[in-house]
Amino acid sequence: MTSAARTKATPLRSYWALTKPRVVALIVFTALVGMFLAVPGLPPLRQTLFGLLGIWLAAASAAAINHLIDQRIDKVMVRTADRPLATGSLRPAQVLAFAVLLGAASMTVLIALVNPLTAALTFASLIGYAIVYTAWLKRATPQNIVIGGIAGAAPPLLGWAAVTGMHGEWDWAHALLLVLIVFVWTPPHFWALAIFRREDYARALVPMLPVTHGVEYTRWQILLYTVLLVAATVLPWATGMSGLFYLGGALVLGAVFVWYAWKLLDPPDELFAMKVFNYSIVYLMALFAFLLLDHWLLPWLQPAPAFELRPAG
Repeated sequence: MTSAARTKATPLRSYWALTKPRVVALIVFTALVGMFLAVPGLPPLRQTLFGLLGIWLAAASAAAINHLIDQRIDKVMVRTADRPLATGSLRPAQVLAFAVLLGAASMTVLIALVNPLTAALTFASLIGYAIVYTAWLKRATPQNIVIGGIAGAAPPLLGWAAVTGMHGEWDWAHALLLVLIVFVWTPPHFWALAIFRREDYARALVPMLPVTHGVEYTRWQILLYTVLLVAATVLPWATGMSGLFYLGGALVLGAVFVWYAWKLLDPPDELFAMKVFNYSIVYLMALFAFLLLDHWLLPWLQPAPAFELRPAG
């Protein structure tokens, strides 16, 4: 960002940037799908609205903490050089206060207006991403995104817990299936970006897989995880959680993802890794949209029977 552009950054815009709006939007969307999948009809309004608010606040708090911990490396990476702390538009004390305020508001909303279990799971996810991943794993191992992906995969479980309290017989099993899908999706999604930005990560001394093991090895890992992802996305259908409409959508989306991963082994240009990264975002949103349509919208669109046979008497 140029010095002229930095002066135009208002405090409000800088604080908004701290929340990583696009990343958090995907988190909230997957949580919302978890809410709709958790119940046969519409989820309860109060738990849905305040659950999404609490999850958004927690995700925004974690994002702000990420900015705070990563301020050193953000200054040397092209991708992150225009972040508020890197440009000096906000001070570390301001970011810390903002993150604490968001986190406290999240816990207050979830405990008082949703349920304590959702608050506990959300807090564990916040700590897992903001502290365990950002402060430790990210700098400790090239498997950082694999291990740390557990925290990032939690939103569907959080949404499910918000509307059910996890009291049903299959609640944990079905919610954790959604977590598994996001968990396996995370490495090919992030490693594609890491390939494109590998010089950034090397300059910042972050041991991302393309930096420590090379680009070719990372490409094969992306293909492996993409195949595992397709297998994982079949499980909702195999367990009776979803139907054939979802299965068809998942297989088509998965086939395209595998094609991208295979093509990445010998890409036509350096920008192709970013095309894989961008498709991975579309893929996850579309996959969860298919889950939602299969579970909730399609039954409502089915025509009612013209007549119903009833026993005599």
